[in-house]
Amino acid sequence: MSTNGGRAGVLPFPSGYRAAGVLLHVISPYGIGDLGSAAFSWIDRLHCASQRWWQVLPLSPTGYGNSPYQSMSSFAANPALISPDSLISEGLLKNTDCQAEFPSDAVDYDTVIPFKARPLETAWANFKAGARKDLRPAYAEFRTQQEHWLDDYALFEALKTRYHGHYLDWPGGFVERRSDSLNAAGRELADPIDQVRFTQFLLFRQTYQLKEYAHSKGIRLIGDLPFFVSPDSSDVWADPELFLLDERRHPRFVAGVPPDYFTAEGQLWGNPVYN
Repeated sequence: MSTNGGRAGVLPFPSGYRAAGVLLHVISPYGIGDLGSAAFSWIDRLHCASQRWWQVLPLSPTGYGNSPYQSMSSFAANPALISPDSLISEGLLKNTDCQAEFPSDAVDYDTVIPFKARPLETAWANFKAGARKDLRPAYAEFRTQQEHWLDDYALFEALKTRYHGHYLDWPGGFVERRSDSLNAAGRELADPIDQVRFTQFLLFRQTYQLKEYAHSKGIRLIGDLPFFVSPDSSDVWADPELFLLDERRHPRFVAGVPPDYFTAEGQLWGNPVYN
């Protein structure tokens, strides 16, 4: 966290600076943490307690075991973290689109993930039908600015919904990213691809709103970046040359840690390492 513009030899904080903060993942209703009202209330509590920093865990889409450290993308945000209440207040959903009950003491991923998918489908349908036309310029700008990762990720997610499983088990044309296969899929899956793009737009928008509110209360945010991705991720699929893979596109080496007090035999995380 530096405020010195990267100038060497300059301290990131004033001399004598002291501050405290809390590490806590994003919290809110609907069965899992999200970017809604409870997250804003948490910022208020930090402010009232004279805290200055809030550190969150990775917000990236989860892969195997619902772990953010098996991320499906190093760029995208997790659709499960979107706030339905915020979509209601923005006129993209109705209250009746978001009725559900969840356990209060644990995250039931098998229930939460499909629940969050349904309101997002409805919000996309409403947006296409003309709701919130004022958001169209911002959405178009987002697509242009994030094109370098967004298009591959959206196609990857649409293909995974169609074929399921690891991308290496998809039809060969998609595994090898042959242009004829990708172009055909782009036409056939145009609507679900656009829905993925729109979902990421909403997520980035909600994240920015939360960040701006935190700054207005004197709270700075610390992110947690998963510096490895899943072997079954859009990053590995789209740019295999960036990873140490064999001729079958399997990882030649995987990340992990040596033996320590926590695990006597060490850990193999399964993430492919970079080339």
